[in-house]
Amino acid sequence: MELFIVELSRYLILILFSLYTFYSFRVFLSRDKTKQDHIFSKQRVLTLCLILVLNGLLILEHKSKEYVFALVLQIVFYVFFTYLYQFCYKERLSKLVLNHMMMCLAIGFMMLLRLDKDLFTRQILMATGAMVIAAFVPILIAKMTFLEKLAWPYALAGIAFLLLVFVIGVEKYGSRNWIALGPVRIQPSEFVKILFVFFIAAMLQAGTKWKHLVLTTCLAGVHVLILVAEKDLGAALIYFITYVMMLYVATNRLYYLVGGFAGGAGAALIAYRLFSHVKTRVTAWRDPWNHIDKEGYQICQSLFAIGTGGWIGMGFGQGLPESVPVVSSDFIFAGISEELGGIFVICLALIYISSFIMFVNIAMKINRPFYQLVAFGLSIEFIFQVFLCIGGVIKFIPSTGVTLPFISYGGSSVVATIIIFSIIQGFYIIHGDREENRNEEEIQ
Repeated sequence: MELFIVELSRYLILILFSLYTFYSFRVFLSRDKTKQDHIFSKQRVLTLCLILVLNGLLILEHKSKEYVFALVLQIVFYVFFTYLYQFCYKERLSKLVLNHMMMCLAIGFMMLLRLDKDLFTRQILMATGAMVIAAFVPILIAKMTFLEKLAWPYALAGIAFLLLVFVIGVEKYGSRNWIALGPVRIQPSEFVKILFVFFIAAMLQAGTKWKHLVLTTCLAGVHVLILVAEKDLGAALIYFITYVMMLYVATNRLYYLVGGFAGGAGAALIAYRLFSHVKTRVTAWRDPWNHIDKEGYQICQSLFAIGTGGWIGMGFGQGLPESVPVVSSDFIFAGISEELGGIFVICLALIYISSFIMFVNIAMKINRPFYQLVAFGLSIEFIFQVFLCIGGVIKFIPSTGVTLPFISYGGSSVVATIIIFSIIQGFYIIHGDREENRNEEEIQ
């Protein structure tokens, strides 16, 4: 009987998640507010169903009260914060952004619970604290109209925070990019990347003359060079690409974009020659099979897991994701692929893309250049991190050691991504308020 339930659940999970993904794009085709709200309600029901099914499988397998309690905890988390945000911001809220955030968090919780109960407990506690704090971020964004005047404070605070790792930092996976405060470890680059976008936006909206751009580029370069010195090349790449894209959007000059990518390619070559762990990752990427016992072991195990899962997966709780090193963080995408299947992870990637489309859509509708640049910069940081993580796991690019937003274990990553989504919500609310005021003025 249990075997039949597990087998049936494989198809039920795919149906639920595929429907959710379908609605993520279907909503873009409708301008009717009532129809959109109906779609968002369906998404919330599908998310709750997915939580029940996946947790039900873990309860069936382990027959432990701990998993029942974990299920109750996840439902309370989902329902409370979904309705808290809607209560605080009512119809001004982007429900699609909220739904995607809650769905991805739910998938992360369930996967971590399946891998390690302790990791699940820590993750949901950190996410709870972040959600409480982030609930006030849209209000602060709307009230703090002086944010575009703080370019230098953003830059100095970001550089100082990054430099802390040389004082109280610890090394992890070859990179010295963590700060240890007792039992708590913080990754400064995850939070500084938000300050970095605010700094670049403030500088670029103040002017795009040559001397001003040189100063902005030098300060941005300091951020990137510190990350390179920490051997946190994944974060350095995210910062660099974000700056190049924001510079192009602010100036509309193609040669900055081309020059930036050419410079990035040169910097990558230099990093390959200077850092041994970069050579190791490139070697593993180029030919993992001939180095399966050493450099290529992680990526080979990842590819084995993805291939074993096929299109529909082995069933939640039925695979061996623990065989993939660092599966709870950098390589969690491989674990999901093994147990939930290729169709599931394609839908997951599409949900990230849907979030990015919504972010860019919000950025394009904002009138103030500073807010527009911030929204665009955060959008690039978010989607490029997704690309780096998934690309490394499937051997499309060398592994860069970045996490999958909302899903991978890591308090700094989860908190920072929740704040990013909340900042975008703030911009959406500001735009909605201004549209409402404009319509009232036209009526009068």
